[in-house]
Amino acid sequence: MTVTVVGVGGSMRPGSQSEGAMHAVLAGAREAGAQVRAISGEDLVLPFYDPHAAERTPRAEQLVSALRSADGVVLASPGYHGTISGLMKNALDYVEDLRGDDRPYLEGRAVGCVGTAYGWQATVSTLQALRSVVHALRGWPTPLGAAVNSTETRFEPAGECSDAKVAGTLRTIGLQVVEFAQQRR
Repeated sequence: MTVTVVGVGGSMRPGSQSEGAMHAVLAGAREAGAQVRAISGEDLVLPFYDPHAAERTPRAEQLVSALRSADGVVLASPGYHGTISGLMKNALDYVEDLRGDDRPYLEGRAVGCVGTAYGWQATVSTLQALRSVVHALRGWPTPLGAAVNSTETRFEPAGECSDAKVAGTLRTIGLQVVEFAQQRR
């Protein structure tokens, strides 16, 4: 049975650095044999999460459905003012819709985390924020996470990375997500 890995991330800007980093991690997961899906940019433009609202927009339904069926997850967020973007936080709030599932929230799923920002302080704090949210959602952050300083590393839209060491780190995160998912089966 094929492992499914869902990547969530990026910003409103098409081809953003965080979206490129997410695609690089997903390439590693694909290399390990996973089926991958990316949810980014416009797909993350969702109404503010309201746990009391019964209706969900089609985009919100797609996000929740993709995460529900995922064996592993990749989260890549730009660093805004020292933490994850509002776009990412709102998307992660929709994981609350999985609370009543057999696998509630991100239970039993490996989650690869990547923070990108222009500078080390925001990059590292964004990565730490992602890892903290994953713990709160019962996910398993991969042993390796990535703090990518966009002043030093650039991505092409398909995930090609200008720094071989960073590219190797992102690839390894994708491999770890798949390895964990395979072990869980």
